[in-house]
Amino acid sequence: MIKYKLECKNCSFNFDSWFSSSKEFEKLKKMKYLNCTKCNSIYIEKSLMSPSLLNTKKKTKSSEIPKIKEVRKKLKEYQNFIKDNFDYVGDNFAYEARSIHYKHKKRKKGIYGKAKIEDIKELNEEGIETQDIPWFNEKEN
Repeated sequence: MIKYKLECKNCSFNFDSWFSSSKEFEKLKKMKYLNCTKCNSIYIEKSLMSPSLLNTKKKTKSSEIPKIKEVRKKLKEYQNFIKDNFDYVGDNFAYEARSIHYKHKKRKKGIYGKAKIEDIKELNEEGIETQDIPWFNEKEN
């Protein structure tokens, strides 16, 4: 598919249209199937158009940087709160959560750790309430 910027030679109206190929555009024009969407004229020409390229590098607006820093700071505060008030169980989070829920294993503190998305879904389906929290490593800050 190719997108062309078209111009009506009768009323100077500009509009865009998609074609399967440049040959298809020429074929439709020759058969007089192209017409202006404003005045219905058949005198349509392609105008120059810059290609639409994907930019793989994301640009951050300078106005967004303070917001990003604020969110990072708030997440870091949550992380510190969790570290201070919960027990870290590492990769055994799903097992430990089930142990607490089904065996009524008593703990003085809640737990946090790592779990796969599938494990979190299963825990929630079993009625074991969990939260997925974004976690930044010390190196990333």
